[in-house]
Amino acid sequence: MANIASQKKRNRQNERHHDRNQALRSEVKTRTKRVLDAVEAGDAAGADEALRAAQKRIDSAVSHGVMKKNTAARRKSRLARAVARLG
Repeated sequence: MANIASQKKRNRQNERHHDRNQALRSEVKTRTKRVLDAVEAGDAAGADEALRAAQKRIDSAVSHGVMKKNTAARRKSRLARAVARLG
């Protein structure tokens, strides 16, 4: 355990950031799964709505520094292609 006050504070910050990052990553995975499930079920309207929600979460992850920009672009592109194949 740290004795220095600044290190104690840094540890608290790291824990908060870790929790936020984990929550965002989990949310992105959940939204992605919903899109893929809707595509697999052949539900075009549901897939489109789920795609918009997933893209929003992915962009949020990028803005918080949880995901790199190119990774986000690749994931959004793959999801959009999967939904486009339905229509």
